[in-house]
Amino acid sequence: MFGRAPKKSNNTQYYEVLGIAKNASPEDVKKAYRKAAIKNHPDKGGDPEKFKEVAQAYEVLSDQEKREIYDQYGEDAVKEVGGMGGGGCGGYDSDPFEMFQNFFGRQSRGPGGKRKGEDVAHPLKVSLEDLYGGTTNKLSLSRNVICSKCSGNNTKSGASTKCSGCKGSGTKVSLRYIAPGMAQQVQHACNECKGTGEKDISPKDRCPQCKGKKVVPEKKVLEVHVEKGMRNGQKIKFPGKSDEAPDTVTWDIVFVVTHKDHPKFKRQGDDLVVEQKLSLTETLCGFQFALTHLDGRQLLIKTNTGEVIKPDSAKAINDEGMPMYERSFMKGKLYVKFNVDFPDSLTTERCKALEAVLPPRKSPQLNDSEIDECEEITLHDVTFEETERKQPQDQPQARAGEAYDEDDDMHGGGHPGVGCAQQ
Repeated sequence: MFGRAPKKSNNTQYYEVLGIAKNASPEDVKKAYRKAAIKNHPDKGGDPEKFKEVAQAYEVLSDQEKREIYDQYGEDAVKEVGGMGGGGCGGYDSDPFEMFQNFFGRQSRGPGGKRKGEDVAHPLKVSLEDLYGGTTNKLSLSRNVICSKCSGNNTKSGASTKCSGCKGSGTKVSLRYIAPGMAQQVQHACNECKGTGEKDISPKDRCPQCKGKKVVPEKKVLEVHVEKGMRNGQKIKFPGKSDEAPDTVTWDIVFVVTHKDHPKFKRQGDDLVVEQKLSLTETLCGFQFALTHLDGRQLLIKTNTGEVIKPDSAKAINDEGMPMYERSFMKGKLYVKFNVDFPDSLTTERCKALEAVLPPRKSPQLNDSEIDECEEITLHDVTFEETERKQPQDQPQARAGEAYDEDDDMHGGGHPGVGCAQQ
C-alpha cells in the first residue's frame, strides 16, 4: 500500500476510549471492548457516537498490524498507510454494528478467541430392553490432556513460549520507505521465531513429563446413562471430554444411541408391535398364550368367549408400549398383530365335519346341467404383489386398444388387407 510518509500524531486516544493501558494484551482489548460496547450500544440507551468510537478503537487495537502502526505513528498513519479511508463511520470501512454482532458471535464459539474443533461422535449400540428399562454403560477411553507440569508450554518453568517479537502470530509488519514521501506496508515472517510464533527451546529446558509434546495421555472411564424411552439417533453429550490442546477449546464427546433389532418386538415411536401366528383352530375357537415383555413380565393374551380372530387383524393393549422419554411414567400401546396359519389341504371327511358346524356357503351350489354349460379353467398360484403390479398396467392398455379398434371401424378403416364386406 503506497501513500505519503505518515506523520506522528496522537497514539493514546484509542487506549483511553477502551480504558486500557498501552501494553494491554489482546485478551484485555477484547474484554474492554465487550464491556464498552454493551454499555454504549444505542439499543441499551448508550451514546451512538461513543459506540462508534469504541468500535473504531477495537478495530485498530485488535489487529496486530494496525496496532503497531498506530503505536508508532497514530491514527492518521493507520488511515493513510493502512488504507482505511473513504467509507463507513469516521473514515473507517467497518460497520460498528456488524462488528458488534460478529464479535459476540465469535465469543459464543470459544472463550478467549480459542479455536474449537468438531465434536467426536461414537455409536452406542443398545438393546430394546435397555431403552425400555434404562441402563448405565461404563466406557473406557484414552485421550490427550494438557501437561500439568508445564501447562502446555513445553518448558520446565511453565513460562510462556510465545515469541515476544510477534506475540505468537508468526508474522510482523514493517514500513519500507521506497522514495521521498512514499512508504509501503510490508508483512513478513517473524525473524525471531522464523514464523513459528514460539521461542526456540533447548532440549535441556523442555518439560520432562510431556517431552515437548505439551500433552500427555490419560485414561478415563465415562458412565453413559441411557434413559428410558430414548430413541434411535438420540445423542448423549459429554462436554469437554475429548482431546485437549493448547489454545483450543476442548471438544465434546457425543454418543449416538443406536438400538439393535429385536427378534420379537418392533418399535414404532412410543408404541411396540409384536406378531403372533395362530392356527385356524385358534382363530375360530379361541386361544391364550403368555407373552414375555421386555422387562421380563409375563402377559396373558387371550380371546373372549366366542370371539373369532380375522387374518391380519390386531389388538391394542394400553400402557404396555415404550416409556415416553423424560415422562417414563407414561407409556405407549402394545399392538399384537395376528397372522393365521391356514392348513395346506383338508381331507373330504374333515371338510364334511367342518361344513356341519360352520355357517353355510355363500355361493349357491350348481347342479350337473349348470356345470356342463360352464367352461372349466385351471387356477395358478400367484403372489399378492404380482397381481398388484400387473393390474394397473394391463387394464388401461386393453381399454386403449379396444377404443382404437372401435374408432377405425366407425370410419371404415381397419388393419391393412382387411376391407369392408360388400353386400
